[in-house]
Amino acid sequence: MYTFNSRIRYSETDENGKLSLESIIDYMQDCTNFQSEDLGVGLEYCKEHEIMWVLNFWQIVVEQYPRMGENITVGTAAHGFEKMFGYRNFLIKKSESNEVVAKANSIWVLMDMKKGRPMIVSPEIGDVYGKEEPLEMDYAPRKIKLQAEGGITKEAFTVQEYHLDTNHHMNNGQYVRMARAALEEDILVRELRVEYRKQAMLGDQIVPVVYEKEGECMVAQNDENGKPYAIVQMFL
Repeated sequence: MYTFNSRIRYSETDENGKLSLESIIDYMQDCTNFQSEDLGVGLEYCKEHEIMWVLNFWQIVVEQYPRMGENITVGTAAHGFEKMFGYRNFLIKKSESNEVVAKANSIWVLMDMKKGRPMIVSPEIGDVYGKEEPLEMDYAPRKIKLQAEGGITKEAFTVQEYHLDTNHHMNNGQYVRMARAALEEDILVRELRVEYRKQAMLGDQIVPVVYEKEGECMVAQNDENGKPYAIVQMFL
């Protein structure tokens, strides 16, 4: 497993001085990008070859939220490739005690940017990452089913420049930030699942629709026609 070490910064904590859910996501995204850069298949490689890995699904299980100043080790490993999909685990632990902070599964789609469509993951692209055994966890399906009714529509927001990543799409973590902002109160998330259905771009209007039931909150982040850009599912 590829790893890097870090110390939790004040800027990464919530109002309780603990690592925020959004910062956990940022650490995982940073880890996979660090690995790609170190393997020579990072941003410049993808730009040169006109390819892009697009996140299709997250499943993040949070065991604990460590405090500011604690040392952590962030790791990632690919555990399979199939057609246009890549499957990748993440694991964050406390460095001193080796206690698990969070573990995750993610599913990525390899895009041919010249043709604007998914492409098969060739051995040339997949083999550079290697393949390890999947982490032990209860793996959720990559499709999230929306409730048929009962959603409450919240105020729409416009995608701004500061929401974007290097692919000029709204960053994966921003969907989670916006989903949590649509809720009436802050919640402690024990498991997060996100299905990304299409990429939001600069200037797009996103309309959050909130569905709540005991032990679970779900936010559909829809376009103006009611089609989701992403569905964020949070278990308490």
